[in-house]
Amino acid sequence: MRLQIKDIKIVDPLQNRDSIGDIFVENGRIVSKFSGDADKIVDGRGKIAVPGLIDIHSHLREPGEEGKETIYTGTRSAAKGGITTVFCMPNTNPVIDNAPTVEFVLLKAQKEGLVNVFPIGCATKGLRGMEISEIGVLKKAGIVAVSDDGFPIANSQIMRRTLEYTKMFKLPVISHGEDKELSKNGVMNEGKNSMVLGLRGIPKQAEEVMVSRDIMLAELTGGYLHIAHVSTAGSVELIRQAKKKGIKITAETCPHYFTLTDDAVKVYNTNTKINPPLRRQEDVNAIKQGLADGTIDCIATDHAPHTEEEKNREFDLAPFGIIGFETILSLVLNELVDSGILSLSKAVSKMTSNPAKIFNLEGRGTLKEGNIADITIINMKYSYEFKKENIVSKSKNSPFIGRKFKGGAVMTMVGGNIVWQV
Repeated sequence: MRLQIKDIKIVDPLQNRDSIGDIFVENGRIVSKFSGDADKIVDGRGKIAVPGLIDIHSHLREPGEEGKETIYTGTRSAAKGGITTVFCMPNTNPVIDNAPTVEFVLLKAQKEGLVNVFPIGCATKGLRGMEISEIGVLKKAGIVAVSDDGFPIANSQIMRRTLEYTKMFKLPVISHGEDKELSKNGVMNEGKNSMVLGLRGIPKQAEEVMVSRDIMLAELTGGYLHIAHVSTAGSVELIRQAKKKGIKITAETCPHYFTLTDDAVKVYNTNTKINPPLRRQEDVNAIKQGLADGTIDCIATDHAPHTEEEKNREFDLAPFGIIGFETILSLVLNELVDSGILSLSKAVSKMTSNPAKIFNLEGRGTLKEGNIADITIINMKYSYEFKKENIVSKSKNSPFIGRKFKGGAVMTMVGGNIVWQV
C-alpha cells in the first residue's frame, strides 16, 4: 500500500529536521516519492510526525500472568500511547532465560501484537543471580539486551562476568539499581513522609550503592552498562561523572520520576507504590537536569500492570508498579517540553533515536528514507482526560487517572499500517 502524509511538521532528531513536508510510505518503508497516486492520504496539517516511539522498559506479563496483561492487550495500550516498539522484561513465568520462551514471545507478538515487541533476556538463569544465562543462544533467538530486572545481580563477580561475556555479543546489560538488603521491607522513599505515614522507607542509597558498583564494574570490564529507571539525584551525578570518564554507560528514567514526588503517597494510594519509589523534589529537579544535559539518554515507561484486586490492599501488601504506555508521551510534552526543559526534538530523541542507537535497532528511530515506516503523529492541541474507563491496558493501576492532558498521539503507524488513531 502507498500512503502519503501531507503538509505535516516533521521532527526527526537524527536528521536534525524540523520542517513542514510530506512523508511517503510504500511497502512498509519510507520512500522519497512514488509514481502515481497514493492509496491513502493522511491530512497532516496542524500535526507533527515523529519517528515511532520506542519503549525500552516494560512488562507485558505473558507468559504466566495473563490476568494482568497480555501481548495482545499490552501492544494495543502501547499503540494508543504512540509507541511502535516495546521491549519486554524477562521476569515472566517461565522467565525468559531460554530460546523457546524467546520464540514464544516473538511468535505471540507476530500473531497478536499491534506493535513491534523485542524480548530482553535474563542475565542469569532463573533470575537467581548465580549462573550466567546462555546469552549467545538468547541473542540468536532474538533478544536485544539482558537484565535481571527486579532482581539485581547481588554477586559482584557474576555481574563482572556478565559485563565481560555480553561484550562479544554487543548486548547492553540493563542494571536494576537496588541493594536488596538496604531496601528490604521498604515500601516508599525513606524520609519525612515515610516517618509521618508510618511506612517503612527505602533510602536513596539503596539505588546509589548499586549504581556506583555497576559503574565500577563497567569501567573494569569495558562492558556496556545501561542503568534502568534512575530516580535519585545521586544516581544522576554518578552517571554524569562516569560518562565524563569515558565509561560505556547509558541511562533511562520514567515519567513518574520527573513528575511526582513522595508527597503523592500521602493519601495511601497504592498506585503511587513503585520501585524505585517516588523521591523528593530535589531528586525530581535532578532528573530533569539530567535529561536536559544528556546525562540521561532515554525515557521509558517501566509499564508494570497489576490487577485491581492486587492493588486494592493495604499499602504495605500491595505490589510495586504502575502502567505507563498511554501517558508517557503526554507527560513528556506537558512536563518537559511545555516547561522548556527539553525542546520537542530533544524530547523525541529520548524515545526514538537514542534507544535505537543504544540497542542496535537498525531501520528504526528515524524517518530517513529506506527506514521502516514506524511513525507517531502528535497533535499538541489534543486535549483529553485520562479516565479509567478509557484505559486500553488490561490493568488500570495509574496514579494519573483523572489528570487532564494537552498534547498526545493521535495516530500510530507500524510498518506503514495505521494501528491506532483518535
